[in-house]
Amino acid sequence: MTRWRVKSSPTYKGPFDLAPEHVLAAMRRYKTAKKKPTSVALDERTLKELKALADHQGIPYQVLMRVFILRGIESMKQAS
Repeated sequence: MTRWRVKSSPTYKGPFDLAPEHVLAAMRRYKTAKKKPTSVALDERTLKELKALADHQGIPYQVLMRVFILRGIESMKQAS
């Protein structure tokens, strides 16, 4: 099985800014939907980077994680 990494994607360009519509869509998508708590084990460095990116964007890091997950799901759907 081939491992896929974001840096191997042709669309990866390093540092980025999220479009406000992606952030708002992620915040609204399930606002009224019932959410199921999940657990993701992240190393401390990754969590610090995630929180720093979220702080730079001015959003909670959980919302940023949701944006990443939703965008990842959409890109995988388009790739298949």
